[in-house]
Amino acid sequence: MARDAGFGSRSILTVEGSDFEIFRLSAVEKAGYDVQRLPYSLKVLLENMLRFAGQFAEEDDIVGIADWDAAAIPSNEINFTPARVLMQDFTGVPAVVDLAAMRDAMKRMGGDPSKINPLQPAELVIDHSVQVDEYGTRMAFAHNVDLEYERNGERYAFLRWGQEALKNFRAVPPGTGIVHQVNVEYLARVVFRNDNFKIPQLYPDTLVGTDSHTTMVNALGVLGWGVGGIEAEAAMLGQPVSMLIPQVVGFKLTGELAEGATATDLVLTVTEMLRKRGVVGKFVEFYGPGLPSLRLADRATIANMAPEYGATCGIFPVDQQTIDYLNFTGRKPEHVRMVEAYMKEQGMFATADSPDPVFSDTLALDLGDVVPSLAGPRRPQDRIKLSDMRTSFDTALEEMTTQRRGSAVGEAGATAVAHGRAKAEAVSSGKRFEIEDGAVVIAAITSCTNTSNPSVMVGAGLLAKKAVELGLESKPWVKTSLAPGSKVVTDYLDHANLTEPLNALGFNLVGYGCTTCIGNSGPIPEEISEAIHKVGLVACSVLSGNRNFEGRINPDVRANYLASPPLVVAFALAGTVDIDMYNEPIGTGRDGRSVFLKDIWPSTAEIEAVMSASVKPEMFVQQYAHVFEGDDRWRALPTPKSDLFEWSDDSTYIKNPPYFENMPEQPGAISDIRSARILAYLGDSITTDHISPAGSIKTDSPAGHYLLEHKVQPKDFNSYGSRRGNHEVMMRGTFANIRLRNKLTPDIEGGVTKHMPSNETMSIFDASMKYQADGVSLVILAGKEYGSGSSRDWAAKGPRLLGVQAVIAESYERIHRSNLVGMGVLPLQFLEGESAASLGLTGHEILDIEGVAAVIELKNAADRVVTVRVSGGTADAAKEFRALVRIDTPQEREYYRHGGILQYVLRQLKAGASTTG
Repeated sequence: MARDAGFGSRSILTVEGSDFEIFRLSAVEKAGYDVQRLPYSLKVLLENMLRFAGQFAEEDDIVGIADWDAAAIPSNEINFTPARVLMQDFTGVPAVVDLAAMRDAMKRMGGDPSKINPLQPAELVIDHSVQVDEYGTRMAFAHNVDLEYERNGERYAFLRWGQEALKNFRAVPPGTGIVHQVNVEYLARVVFRNDNFKIPQLYPDTLVGTDSHTTMVNALGVLGWGVGGIEAEAAMLGQPVSMLIPQVVGFKLTGELAEGATATDLVLTVTEMLRKRGVVGKFVEFYGPGLPSLRLADRATIANMAPEYGATCGIFPVDQQTIDYLNFTGRKPEHVRMVEAYMKEQGMFATADSPDPVFSDTLALDLGDVVPSLAGPRRPQDRIKLSDMRTSFDTALEEMTTQRRGSAVGEAGATAVAHGRAKAEAVSSGKRFEIEDGAVVIAAITSCTNTSNPSVMVGAGLLAKKAVELGLESKPWVKTSLAPGSKVVTDYLDHANLTEPLNALGFNLVGYGCTTCIGNSGPIPEEISEAIHKVGLVACSVLSGNRNFEGRINPDVRANYLASPPLVVAFALAGTVDIDMYNEPIGTGRDGRSVFLKDIWPSTAEIEAVMSASVKPEMFVQQYAHVFEGDDRWRALPTPKSDLFEWSDDSTYIKNPPYFENMPEQPGAISDIRSARILAYLGDSITTDHISPAGSIKTDSPAGHYLLEHKVQPKDFNSYGSRRGNHEVMMRGTFANIRLRNKLTPDIEGGVTKHMPSNETMSIFDASMKYQADGVSLVILAGKEYGSGSSRDWAAKGPRLLGVQAVIAESYERIHRSNLVGMGVLPLQFLEGESAASLGLTGHEILDIEGVAAVIELKNAADRVVTVRVSGGTADAAKEFRALVRIDTPQEREYYRHGGILQYVLRQLKAGASTTG
């Protein structure tokens, strides 16, 4: 059958008298493919292929989705072009830094720097920097925001410059909300309208985000997920994201939630089930007769935790609940009608009569089987029934105290440990008390997962109201906090008269941001911290977040439990997780009587009544009407009105990166790599956590030395995350993980190596600087699954700035391999059955990598093999071996030829600017 590259799908849809161009899925159906039984998520990808046919997609890509084999192992690679990019401030700063650096480079090349802008809409929400320093007071919010600006003012001023100078870029100022909640409540379009065409185009809203919980927007039927910074920058600059056509797992929901069960309990159950089934790298799609009973906010709770259950996304189809939510959150009526018309026209609107899609695998859950639950003490998939909490903690405590036995200090501590429960006395706020293992020292209503859901937030407020009326108080050793995901939450809690009872229990507003869930819990009181460490107490946190890995929440807390907001309040009242909430009192009322959880737990009817009366569409309209303007502090930040950013030599937060230094207007010929030394010789399963800078900055690290040299005091070091816009800090933190094992220094753990030929042991950064000063190229040797884990941009940027020109590994994590190419680093792979060890390499050798230019041009991937010649090292080292070039697509070939994706895009934009005048 003759047809154009897009199956003749280009067509017109008229909505309320206006014409829009769309790409009809029915055109593929007419060609003989059963499109209607495709999962919803694959219909979105199919439309993307049709729209970009002849540009980023070929006919084989369209057929690969239309004729999808649900059981096949993913092998077909496609280029997915998202409609927009979403960022938070930690990961967004380096992206804006790169745009600012590209503008400088454009000017040096004689072009117009104002031409450098995101080519796809880019939106950033500042939400990752606020910390819970003050809590339990009416001034907590103001004090914490003051400290946030004091610590991050330089970064914020830079982002404000970007907001003013860059087109197609919008920044939501601090103190507004959490990126994913703002996305669901305001930014998400569901159907994107693009007016940059003669006839405006309509297509599904899709995105990639620089935060793993980008998936929360899947609740609206918006396909998107978290990616690394390099992929996000590429998408922002109009480049596609390479991906495999995935397997799609169907999750069938039936029934309705029972009395007392919350959306949090549901998502913890779903997470447990999907982790057991194994869905890593797959799409998960929810369907079934239970869907209509789940409000959009409940769906958002489930979609948010896709990273925790391991899926690329956890998506719901567009249906009437979606339309109702768009109307409820104040989207323009004409836009909502356009969404409904488009989705129904494309056969993507789910109804009770819609046939079940064909899936790669399925599992099912009756919502009525969901019971109150927590998850912990270390992983979000380890669900615990509330009724089993005491037993579960006993088991966890036994394991933790086995590790602790030798750490108790003094005779009193040793005696306490010997009796099975460590106990310690402490004084806080003038109150003396005894705490023991299981004490809840942090109770935080936090995280986009649950603060986006009015039912659990109202539930927490009602529970607090009942508790206060009976005379209950939070225990004095509990650090309590409330960090809503948007100001709308504050509005409806105020309207329902629930703010005061929450305040009475210490759950005062501390900020609008991620706070405790990302480790910004702030310090617990010094007296309590000392008591914990005196006897090695196993202290606990209970938070309404999505991650609870050990060490993430607070360094003083060993056991961390995820729970719904009402349960967070309940455990603050109890002060311990070592309790049977069903049969033991949670506290004593002012009348002297025992109060049980059942006495203060709000009914579904009570929650529904308050929601109906207090959560109003006009709240969303009002709070988001001026969302990009910010408060007086934001508007007062120094912001030069200039197309070019004014870099400061004194800045330790924002630096002009060297990616474009001495860059010629045209790329040079690809050359072989000569006389390279091995910077590090690594083993299997080296993750991006091993490579990428993360966490706190140590004073004795290369990054710490740099900051001290620039007159920064240790108390002001902040974190690697906050300094992601300074390549000098980040490159010094690359390969600096304290658990890194380098076979060049087998007796030392951490970011150290041997410099050759001096045989001197030093930090990887210092060795890199010596090599680069001598003009020596560098190579990394690695084993299997190199670069697995979250795809962090600095895991590729850092090695490139350290002078690494090639990595030779046994296998790669797909996204990290792509990111290496995007930074101009050559990924090579040992041939099947071979490894650095089998070839006798020690890491002391000199390597020549020959034939790179010629083999990259070969169409057959199996033929792209270079020769690696070895000299020096030990006498029995291999003298020559062959390695596969893992530059897998024509687009990647272009990126590598230009020295990286940023250089490629800059040259393309320069060429476009010169031809258009």
